[in-house]
Amino acid sequence: MVYHGQGQKVQKVMVQPINLIFRYLQNRPWIQVWVYEQVNLWTGSFIIGFDERKNLVLDDAEEIHSKTKSRKQLGRIMLKGDTITLLQSVSNLR
Repeated sequence: MVYHGQGQKVQKVMVQPINLIFRYLQNRPWIQVWVYEQVNLWTGSFIIGFDERKNLVLDDAEEIHSKTKSRKQLGRIMLKGDTITLLQSVSNLR
């Protein structure tokens, strides 16, 4: 709990990763997925499924090189949850 000023209490709410993934599944935003030890490469896609280990099924996936901005179409893929470093919603990259 965090306190601000004149006795006002502001409570921080922690969002579980599985809840965020479920929200991405429901709303179908375009997301970036960064994979462990792939510093110049990320995947852009929509989540269409996941499991309790945070393995993701992605549809219309693209492999994007961050330096050259080149794209390679991958189609429907599955990423293992233990290889995912970062997952974020991005609205302006598609």
